[in-house]
Amino acid sequence: MEEELVAQRRAKLAAWADAFPGSAPERYETTDRLAAITARHDGPEPTSAETLAGRPETVRVAGRLVALRKMGKLAFSHLSEGGARLQLLFERQALGEAYEKLSLLDLGDWVGAEGTLARTRTGELTVKVSSYLPLRKCLRPLPEKWHGLTDVEQRYRQRYLDLAINPESVERFRRRCATVEAIRRFMLAEDYLEVETPMLHLLAGGAAARPFVTHHNALDMTLYLRIAPELHLKRLVVGGFPRVFEINRNFRNEGLDTRHNPEFTMMEFYRAYACAADLMAFTERLLSVCVASVLGGSEVGYQGRPVSFAPPFARLALRDCARKALADAGVPDGAWLSPTGRAEWAPRLGMSPGKAATAERFLVEAFETLVEPTLWQPTFVHDYPIEVSPLSRRKAGSEETADRFELFAGGMEIANGFSELNDPDDQRERFKAQAEAKAEGDAEAMPYDEDFCDALEYGLPPTAGEGIGIDRLVMLLTDTPSIRDVILFPHLKRRERG
Repeated sequence: MEEELVAQRRAKLAAWADAFPGSAPERYETTDRLAAITARHDGPEPTSAETLAGRPETVRVAGRLVALRKMGKLAFSHLSEGGARLQLLFERQALGEAYEKLSLLDLGDWVGAEGTLARTRTGELTVKVSSYLPLRKCLRPLPEKWHGLTDVEQRYRQRYLDLAINPESVERFRRRCATVEAIRRFMLAEDYLEVETPMLHLLAGGAAARPFVTHHNALDMTLYLRIAPELHLKRLVVGGFPRVFEINRNFRNEGLDTRHNPEFTMMEFYRAYACAADLMAFTERLLSVCVASVLGGSEVGYQGRPVSFAPPFARLALRDCARKALADAGVPDGAWLSPTGRAEWAPRLGMSPGKAATAERFLVEAFETLVEPTLWQPTFVHDYPIEVSPLSRRKAGSEETADRFELFAGGMEIANGFSELNDPDDQRERFKAQAEAKAEGDAEAMPYDEDFCDALEYGLPPTAGEGIGIDRLVMLLTDTPSIRDVILFPHLKRRERG
């Protein structure tokens, strides 16, 4: 059936050369984009039909044909462009022979049209077409809204179809762009310098994650796609840039689920002379301003529940809330201190025994399993164990606690920040411990990075740094439960073409 429709469309395309001289041109000049026209005339104070009639405005527009209905001597259609729609009116009396040639157009075709703006009797803004030109034939029929695109995976694989027929998807990605732009404006206004750091690394450092491995042929060396830009950004602070940020792509060779994609976007930033507490206050301002810029207020509706980004955000100590959750789950106090207790309780609570191998890691895993999903309102969780924070500075007065926080909202992690470890000798010892863990089978442990330790010997001033997950933030701002719906081209399993 589809082959027949494609054949019919190809036959119409073959007729274009004679029917429409100059069709399928290399360029088509428009007076305005559809969104600009509709914003100008359908805004808070819509332009009246009388005003349009008294001050005729000629426009030249282009877009994809998404509707076409003929009614005798009249035909109405809609052009679509980037989520905006504008009605076209074709009149036989005005177009003559060109009116009959509308039969050579199909839904999905790209069309340019010129005419004057008017309003129909129903009040819809319309272009009364004086001339039109086919720009490119759509050879395959578009799905009918969702009736023909019910396969969620097809929406991801053929995102162009999703965007062509679903205005909600267009709006979601526009909101993503607006979110990134709002963050960038805020950071630049706060005197942060936007920088770019390498995506190909000699060592996969800066986070606990499995890397993607590649090979540089000319240099004959193994390289890794970056899992985080942290170590390069801190080198820039050593070099004398006191405030830097990067909106960056990171790559982690791990599983896929509704909150994880192997390729994802973060905004990571570093500020000299600051500590973790400074960044918590800064993050409250950043996110409240960003949300207000994108949505017009501080409250977000996410999965049927409100999330308020109005400062201040709640604060919890990790060990305290983990112990409380364990007690509420019936775990005897201190049961996790012994290997036997950890081996017994980790699987019973749905925790990963491998990630709960020590007492401190057990508490972190208990928090992530039992507490994290309950943190709906923005909440800073602080005082992480040093054992799981190899790049963090110790909290004043404690040998076992890092001056670190993570931000949660909507039941998921949104940001991770800490006071940076700037003692090169301490950093070397932490790297050694990580290297030992990697040798014992921990694939996510960091490698020993002596070059970074050398950089620290030139002096990293007191510094705090943070990474904010752009994809998850956009999930919140678009009420989207899956990360794949906020990434234009998410990673999927290979599909064999039959």
